[in-house]
Amino acid sequence: MTAGQPKLRVALAGYGAIGQQIAEALATDAVDGVTLTAVSARDLAGAAKRLPEGLRDVPVVPLDELEPLADIVIECAPAALLPQAVGPFLRAGKQAIVLSASALLDQYDAVMKASDWAGAQIIVPTGALLGLDAVTAAAESKIHSVRLVTRKPVRGLIGAPYLAEHGIDLADVMVETKVFEGTARDAAAGFPANLNVAAALSLAGIGPDRTSVEVWADPNSDRNRHNIVVESDSARLDMSIENVPTENPKTGRITALSVLSVLRKMTAPLRIGT
Repeated sequence: MTAGQPKLRVALAGYGAIGQQIAEALATDAVDGVTLTAVSARDLAGAAKRLPEGLRDVPVVPLDELEPLADIVIECAPAALLPQAVGPFLRAGKQAIVLSASALLDQYDAVMKASDWAGAQIIVPTGALLGLDAVTAAAESKIHSVRLVTRKPVRGLIGAPYLAEHGIDLADVMVETKVFEGTARDAAAGFPANLNVAAALSLAGIGPDRTSVEVWADPNSDRNRHNIVVESDSARLDMSIENVPTENPKTGRITALSVLSVLRKMTAPLRIGT
């Protein structure tokens, strides 16, 4: 960051495991040129008490009061709140880092309409996946197929709408079991808190209706595991990642770190990767 240049003002829309991890990093000035200036959460008083030392003066406000307080919003709230979290920023011509990629699929037309005319930008971090820069590069030419196989601990899948709708009970699962196979669009709708990775991958590549997804419940694992295979005319990508979950079993620790990486690239003199 150039000396004398004003810091990028960041707001957190949501203050769960991811929001707290980001706030704790920004409290230590871990990202040069970035400062946390506002937070919103379902429990305003509770969030204010949980702010890190050094950020106790940061205002904790309702979602509709965030936009004037920051240049960019990091959306890490329940997926249903996506329009409320990012809409005001997009209409103001600002940037929004979106983690609820599953909700973005559902709200894509409305959200993009809000951003197009204002010159705003939506950024979807790599999050719990890997290689999205390679997928977006391959998409500049021709991608033939994209397949994602996700394996999650049972407790990380409990409560997913798809399981309830299809009467799938994981309580007595003793061996690795496939619970879903279909498109990224259907996966994102059926597992809105679990498969933002599928939505992000589909947006990077060939879209939600051509990206195929399998979901497996693994009672013997404590990691969220993802394997991606992309066949294209420029390269064959075969990538795997095992994520250590936060205290929220649906979310990997690397997700918040991915957001910090995005923020760092915005102000750093050297940027690595697309």
